[in-house]
Amino acid sequence: MSGPENLNRQSTLRHFLYKILFGWWLPKRVPIAVKLALSITTLIVSGMSMLGFTILENQKTIMTEQVATMGTSISSQLADSAKEMVLSDDTLGLQTLINNLIDKNKIIGAIIISDKGVTLASGGTVPGNYTIEYQREKVKQTNQIYYFEWGWNMNSDHPHSLITFVSPIHFQDLLAGHVLVSFSKNSMDQALNESRQVILMVTFLMTVVAIFLAFVMSRHLSRPIHDLVDASKAIGEGNFNYRLSEGRNDEIGELSQSFNQMAAELLKKSQVENIFSRYVSSSVAKQVMENLDDVELGGKHVHASVLFADIVGFTGMSENLPPKEIASLLNEFFSYISTISKLYHGHIDKFIGDCAMVVFGVPEQDPEHSFHAIACAVMIQELVAKLNKERLAQGKLPVHFRIGINSGHMVAGNLGSRDRMEYTVIGDPVNLASRLAEVAGSDQIVIMDELYLQPGIRQRIIVKELGAINIRGKQQSVLTYLVEDIHADYRKDMNQHIDTFIKEYTAQ
Repeated sequence: MSGPENLNRQSTLRHFLYKILFGWWLPKRVPIAVKLALSITTLIVSGMSMLGFTILENQKTIMTEQVATMGTSISSQLADSAKEMVLSDDTLGLQTLINNLIDKNKIIGAIIISDKGVTLASGGTVPGNYTIEYQREKVKQTNQIYYFEWGWNMNSDHPHSLITFVSPIHFQDLLAGHVLVSFSKNSMDQALNESRQVILMVTFLMTVVAIFLAFVMSRHLSRPIHDLVDASKAIGEGNFNYRLSEGRNDEIGELSQSFNQMAAELLKKSQVENIFSRYVSSSVAKQVMENLDDVELGGKHVHASVLFADIVGFTGMSENLPPKEIASLLNEFFSYISTISKLYHGHIDKFIGDCAMVVFGVPEQDPEHSFHAIACAVMIQELVAKLNKERLAQGKLPVHFRIGINSGHMVAGNLGSRDRMEYTVIGDPVNLASRLAEVAGSDQIVIMDELYLQPGIRQRIIVKELGAINIRGKQQSVLTYLVEDIHADYRKDMNQHIDTFIKEYTAQ
């Protein structure tokens, strides 16, 4: 097995074991406040435990040194006092010396041994013979004062912890014997236990306080993070007016300030997109904004459809109406055309005076662009016909459109110059669509036979043959049709939208 495969297998195995050991009780998502609380609590408890352990060890060392100093001093003094009595074999004096020593300075036992290992005098609690002999031989090797610890049970309920100091008895260069003095360590152990209990109690209290403080601090520290999460969600939902409080003077305050600056820039970008989409179609605006680095002159061949909708007799209307009313009329009907175009996946390419140019199939592909262009034209004419009834009832002039539609291969892209360009389509099908609009009569929709004979078109529309006509720019006449309607199967949504437009118009 290769190295990477082996590492992947080990990683998978560790993940599986982790899931078995911890996955059943660990939640999938642990709030950051809990993590901070646990971290702060662990830090405080660990620090208190280490501090308590250090204090206990230091106290134990100090007390051990004090006992060692006291034991060394007393055993050394006893050895000095006993050396002449040991040499003169004055056992009575030695016993008296030991009896006077017992119960003083917390001494619970003492024994004097000759250099032959014979006990000359003893009193109180002393180690067993085997222990005495072993320690005596050990002191002989070191020739220095030495101590050892041992235990003794006065009864089963009260064991004693003892420490015995062994000091050699020297007379000039001779080793005359040894002195063993025993002290009780119970008082020292009791003091250590009491200190341990106090430290444990303080640690417990500090832990409780630490948990409370950690919870409060974690809530305080995590609140800005929750605010950032809420702000990010708001920005993700398109609410670019959302702002964070910048009252903090720390890193979180700087982060909030940076976030607000980002939100302000996104708001500006959104406003630019909204305004930009009013000058060009929303699909074109979206494509441009998503590829700002690739905006350059050029185009590509596409198969699309083009619709020209021209107002009949606009010149005469403009002569009889004030400019403000003319502008209002154009804006009103062009708004209807723009909305209907979007319903059928088209977009306004441009407004040319009183004419609207609508493109289907670019920049977003639409396999049904030919039918959508025809359905859009039918809906425009039917809506305008119903609006005219309302306008006549209000004493206003009616508006009539003539529409030409064509489809085919054309060039789509950014055309113009580097400092002024527009996304549009050009080509012979575009020019023919414009010519068809010119030959169409009032309230008519004219298409060519090439569009009518496309697969899936003639089965869905109702037409009347217009005949062969001569079109400017074409050497031969072209066969054309007048589109009267689309079949009822495709009119349901259209009728609902038209009724909505009429209700909104009459409600104004």
